[in-house]
Amino acid sequence: MERTAVNPVSWSVELGFDQGQLVSGHTRTLYCSGQTATSGDGKPLHDGDMAAQVASSLDNVEAVLGGADMTLANLVRLTVYTTDVDLLLQHYGVLAARLGAAAVAPPTTLLGVTRLAIPGRLVELEATAVA
Repeated sequence: MERTAVNPVSWSVELGFDQGQLVSGHTRTLYCSGQTATSGDGKPLHDGDMAAQVASSLDNVEAVLGGADMTLANLVRLTVYTTDVDLLLQHYGVLAARLGAAAVAPPTTLLGVTRLAIPGRLVELEATAVA
């Protein structure tokens, strides 16, 4: 797989994401459903703790990726849903650090929503990966 960053402006690179990514030569695409801070049996984790929910949600994204023999390095798109944009931005470093460690800067959209499907969840991550 070859990935080429498309950044007609540079401000997003400083924030850790590309405006677009051109992917060629891939053979598999994985579309992940939204992942929240839940245990393996679906029980909610880390009520009221945004940083822990971000980390746990990303753990669950990684688990789905692993099930397809992929890693965070394969991400080509990430959508972040949150019930509190300001609070998420205070803890965005949790997400940025993990993506940075994987040397990936997927095009990302952050959306504020009224609530998520599971009560008490503050953040949900939806991802697309290619290999």
